[in-house]
Amino acid sequence: MSAETAETAEPTEPAGGSTDAASRRREQHGWYFYDFACSVYSTSVLTVFIGPYLTSIAKAASDADGFVHPLGIPVRAGSLFAYAVSVSVVIAVIVMPIAGAAADRTGRKKPLLAAAAYTGAAATTGMFFLDGDRYLLGAFLLIVANAAVSVSMVLYNAYLPQIAEPEERDSVSSRGWAFGYTSGAFVLILDLVLYTGHDSFGLSESDSVRICLASAGLWWGAFTLVPLRRLRDRRVSAGGEGAVGSGWRQLLATLRDMRRHPLTLSFLLAYLVYNDGVQTVISQASIYGSEELGLEQTTLITAVLLVQVLAVAGALGMGRLARVYGAKRTILGSLVVWTLILVAGYFLPAGAPVFFYALASAIGLVLGGSQALSRSLFSHLVPRGKEAEYFSAYEMSDRGLSWLGPLVFGLAYQTTGSYRDAIISLVIFFVVGSVLLARVPVRQAVAAAGNPVPERI
Repeated sequence: MSAETAETAEPTEPAGGSTDAASRRREQHGWYFYDFACSVYSTSVLTVFIGPYLTSIAKAASDADGFVHPLGIPVRAGSLFAYAVSVSVVIAVIVMPIAGAAADRTGRKKPLLAAAAYTGAAATTGMFFLDGDRYLLGAFLLIVANAAVSVSMVLYNAYLPQIAEPEERDSVSSRGWAFGYTSGAFVLILDLVLYTGHDSFGLSESDSVRICLASAGLWWGAFTLVPLRRLRDRRVSAGGEGAVGSGWRQLLATLRDMRRHPLTLSFLLAYLVYNDGVQTVISQASIYGSEELGLEQTTLITAVLLVQVLAVAGALGMGRLARVYGAKRTILGSLVVWTLILVAGYFLPAGAPVFFYALASAIGLVLGGSQALSRSLFSHLVPRGKEAEYFSAYEMSDRGLSWLGPLVFGLAYQTTGSYRDAIISLVIFFVVGSVLLARVPVRQAVAAAGNPVPERI
């Protein structure tokens, strides 16, 4: 889509779109609520419950050597969760560019966002039926839900350049993450009450976990209604092939077009590498805590709750740092902290909750900010009118290409039987990502994309 076409992509309402401050604020408030809706999946399901629970189901179904055999393939039960996450994001790689191209060609992001969100919410709610040795059902629902949340985030992120002026994007993006971490913390408190008091509620431990999983899906579906009411689709010029039929051709065209913006591609490469490490730490932390450190599920829940609370302050605080030092320098500083976190995690003693809480605190302080600032920085590097298709490439780096870290983590455990070896292998993602990001001249990249250069970036 050309820059001239982008200028015709006006709001469906006749009044001024992004230049109308009141309308823009209304959309921003609605936009925040999708983070509020889907972040509960990331925290309660992916980070806390499904890893240890799916592993326990797989172990119940394993043979004498500790292996299960999905499709006849021998898989160590402790690696199943990591492999399922890896498969889910490979599937997301296939679907996300098509969704982004469809959104840009039709201008109708909301129906696509709704379809992805409710597919993921339904799969998550279906986790209530995981019990016994149904590890294949668990892996299938995890793959569907994780792929769906990735596709929905393509469309969600693509709204950011349309609802926020360039100077607003760091703060708007950070507030979105803060909303997500707030909802994650609130639901984790409810989960903690239910899990620790399951006997008083007349529930087994397994029943309480399944209710926590399913309630995350119901929360996701319910609060998705808010952004679907407030966000607005933009018109695009008539003509062109149908988005579905031309999805793959559009993907190839997008990749060719991105070659015209090599500095944007350079940032995406850096983000792909360091964010792969971030996503793997998030998804595998509960497995590391339960299996390697021998921590109770209650400890894991409270640690992740601590992450959620501190991540709100971290996201907002790093947003303020970015206004003083620029987003790039602030992100680079956070990557140094991530590296130190992994080194400390490798030496963490087993059965020591206090040290695990300290590590969780450090993660919380850098988690939200590093992700929020990466998203807002990329929004400056996107040519106008190509938000959804470029954000599909971004989302491939954010979630869709984050298959390598879980795969490396799973293979490390499969071959060594040690989660410590698996966790330390992730350091390379942060070191290489930092080097690549440091080499990107972001001010030049913003100008090359045809966008105004903020005073601080």
